[in-house]
Amino acid sequence: MSTTEPPTYGLLLHLAGPLQSWGTHSRFHERDTARFPTRSGLIGMLAACLGRRRGEPVDDLARLSLTTRTDRPGVLLRDLHTVGGGLPAKATVTTAEGKKRPPSQGTLLSQRYYLADAAFTAALTSTDLPLLATCAEALRSPTWPPYLGRRSCPPEGPLLIGLLPDPFTHLVNLPLARQSGQKKIMTDFHSDAPLGHLANHLPHDAAPDALDASTPVGDVTDDPIDLAPRRRSYSARPLYRYTVTLPAKQCGGLGTDYLRELARYLADHAPEGAAA
Repeated sequence: MSTTEPPTYGLLLHLAGPLQSWGTHSRFHERDTARFPTRSGLIGMLAACLGRRRGEPVDDLARLSLTTRTDRPGVLLRDLHTVGGGLPAKATVTTAEGKKRPPSQGTLLSQRYYLADAAFTAALTSTDLPLLATCAEALRSPTWPPYLGRRSCPPEGPLLIGLLPDPFTHLVNLPLARQSGQKKIMTDFHSDAPLGHLANHLPHDAAPDALDASTPVGDVTDDPIDLAPRRRSYSARPLYRYTVTLPAKQCGGLGTDYLRELARYLADHAPEGAAA
């Protein structure tokens, strides 16, 4: 029997929309967002596309590895919400003790953060090709609508680029969803696994920075344990970052211009039938 590991495949996703929000430590009235898509957010999105209800196991999805490329970092946007104002006492927000707030304290302020006009390319990788194929089909025809971190953040277009072999070569070389305007584009990659191997996939005119991509730059609490609404829990995992200066010719533009460049790339580089 061969001991060779089966080849790694990956789901390549285009994550873009007017707003995105990828919370990592949101509590009560402060709803944060990370600057890149989180494991919990994308695993939850896959679970929704697959038709899994909240609280159903996601152990198989949690074994997928996530690496993202920042095509456009977007702008951090803060939105102020009010909750419970102008309601009768019995309809105001419930306290932690199960009581109702008096009218004078019935209005709560909530600050919610979003990334506006951001775009990412993500690779969800695994040696489990049947699981990836099932997820790809669910992304093409989702049971429930997918969203970019929060239900108020729908994607601007098709999510699935394709189910592809050698996913990191594509992650590095796929067109960037941004306009050019510069000779070189500094691009960040974030992952739950070391990124030193990306150097083997870079185009010849790319320039990586000197950061040791095999050492985590910190950790982030976004590895889902339980996604049930009243039992939500996450564990911390290491965060790896790799910054590469990519050539401006890799910029594919916005909107239909980007989709045309993406289609050209896939026609030249993707196996027949692998693209979405």
